[in-house]
Amino acid sequence: METIHIYHTNDLHSHFEHWPRIHRRLADRKQWHTAEGDAVYLFDVGDHMDRWHPFSEGTMGKGNTELLNDAGYTAVTIGNNEGITLPHGNLDTMYENAKFDVLAANIFKMDGSRPQWAKPFSIYSTSEGTRIGVIGLTVYFAHFYEMLDWELTEPVKQLKKELSFLKENSDVIILLSHLGLPIDERIAAEFPAIDVILGAHTHHILHGGKIIKNTLLGAAGKYGQFVGHVTLQVDEKHKVTGKSAILYDVNGMAEHEGDRDEEQALIQHGKQLLAEKVVSLPASLSSEYFIESALPSLLCEAIREWCDADCAFINAGLLLGPLTGNVTKFDLLRICPHPINPCAIELTGTELKEILIQTTDATWPHMQIKGLGFRGNVMGMIVYDRIAFEHGNSIIRINGKVIQPEKKYRLAIPDMFTFGKFFSEAFRAKKKQYYLPEFLRNVLEWKLTR
Repeated sequence: METIHIYHTNDLHSHFEHWPRIHRRLADRKQWHTAEGDAVYLFDVGDHMDRWHPFSEGTMGKGNTELLNDAGYTAVTIGNNEGITLPHGNLDTMYENAKFDVLAANIFKMDGSRPQWAKPFSIYSTSEGTRIGVIGLTVYFAHFYEMLDWELTEPVKQLKKELSFLKENSDVIILLSHLGLPIDERIAAEFPAIDVILGAHTHHILHGGKIIKNTLLGAAGKYGQFVGHVTLQVDEKHKVTGKSAILYDVNGMAEHEGDRDEEQALIQHGKQLLAEKVVSLPASLSSEYFIESALPSLLCEAIREWCDADCAFINAGLLLGPLTGNVTKFDLLRICPHPINPCAIELTGTELKEILIQTTDATWPHMQIKGLGFRGNVMGMIVYDRIAFEHGNSIIRINGKVIQPEKKYRLAIPDMFTFGKFFSEAFRAKKKQYYLPEFLRNVLEWKLTR
């Protein structure tokens, strides 16, 4: 019998407070298993990078590549944070010094060829001759990839294309899936040839794994809270005879002296890279969650101008502090860390009025939200530009004129408001224009320098 050990991480999102312990656990286990004569592989399943962190922002993801190199990873796939929060050129060079394989079967250049840094799959052979085919897939945000000059194919269809070769040339098949648990469960049910699916994207936790038909699913949550470990037993004919999964709680691992210094060193390095001065302010710009203040109003106006819209609104919670004096790129990241893009949508007056009435709900300011790119704490009050309410909500004016029910209006908002969680009218709008790769902080920088 041969034993194969697979360690996996996912959705770290640049939460490096756990990284020293993860690195140490992986190094110790790799040394231990190798000494026992067992095969061991290390995989990351995407969203290792998140541009909220100054180290990732300052290096545009290349620093994350170096961390994965240092930890001795075998292969990774990309998540949406690598794929659609980086400008084309930065993603194209992020992995140029990688010492691991980047497996992303469903991403292509616009001419249909594969990017130089990505492979659809790799086949690894153990010392006993067992062939392990590993394929990577990333979540199907095709429209956003296209705006960044990448072509993304539907992942399940792409998997079907690649599987025939893998089945003929592998004894074990592993999928690195940055697709989310529902799609992983579907794939497990439809493709019994896949032995293991290591999941990500939906931040799900599978403590002992999950078996669907012949396939073992594993996933390690988010932010480096867990490290996953899958063990495979393989017989002399290279057939899998047993498989199991476990998660190790990183908070239960011993913290060593110097771990926090290592985390702080990454922050300081990022700060140095982002020390470029953007503008010198003659007066402070205040930022408050629950009362009107200068900086949210300025950002709201900037988004409307950037999108060439009739009106705009944002939530004040997008800005995490004031600005004063000499403003650097790090300052802009600190107060606006979200990977959120500006967006313009076209609505009738009736649709626009319905959305605006919803924004006046008294529960909005204190609402806590997670995901959709938001990296703040609470929603904060809604801030408007060229939108005015009279007599409660009975009269709403756009740029001084009462909304006309059938008239078309162009509304500028943060893209998170179009994803269906908040406003159904914004989600269903037929005409949406997303602005990539600019984040809200880039629009704020543009406004400040003007």
